Amino acid sequence: MPALPPPRTPGRYRIALVCLGNICRSPMADVVLTERVAAAGLADKVSVVSSGTGDWHVGHPMDRRAAALLTSEGYDASAHRAQQVAPSWLTAHDLLLAMDHQNVRDLHALADGDVDPDRVRLFGDFDPVEPGAEVPDPYYGGDDGFHDVLAMIERTADALVDALVLDYR
Repeated sequence: MPALPPPRTPGRYRIALVCLGNICRSPMADVVLTERVAAAGLADKVSVVSSGTGDWHVGHPMDRRAAALLTSEGYDASAHRAQQVAPSWLTAHDLLLAMDHQNVRDLHALADGDVDPDRVRLFGDFDPVEPGAEVPDPYYGGDDGFHDVLAMIERTADALVDALVLDYR
């Protein structure tokens, strides 16, 4: 697994998860990773947020299929409201994890190309089963796509938390 970039502020690690509309992939990852961080006793040291590169869902709740699946698996998806990533996120967060290559390109464009490549990565770079994989967008597909995405997110969140525990315990 790749090493995590160092925190910008000692003692606090900020992770931003980014997808296209912030209603499926990145909010699912936000809910799961936030829960895993808390379970590892790191909630006071690690913060997690999510956003989208597009603005058309700003203020909306999570996609109903994503929220229903998370709820059925014991997660709380009720608090999510979509937001759009801002240029300031590129310097305010220690690690920005994009769900696909287009999201990575969009983040680079947001910063006029001046991005630390260690800080803007694919979420899938930390996937222990398929390193470097994109998280597929389940929005236009059926329920199976959401299940597949959740499985990827859970195993990758576990790997991320393992790395965070080594750095922050």
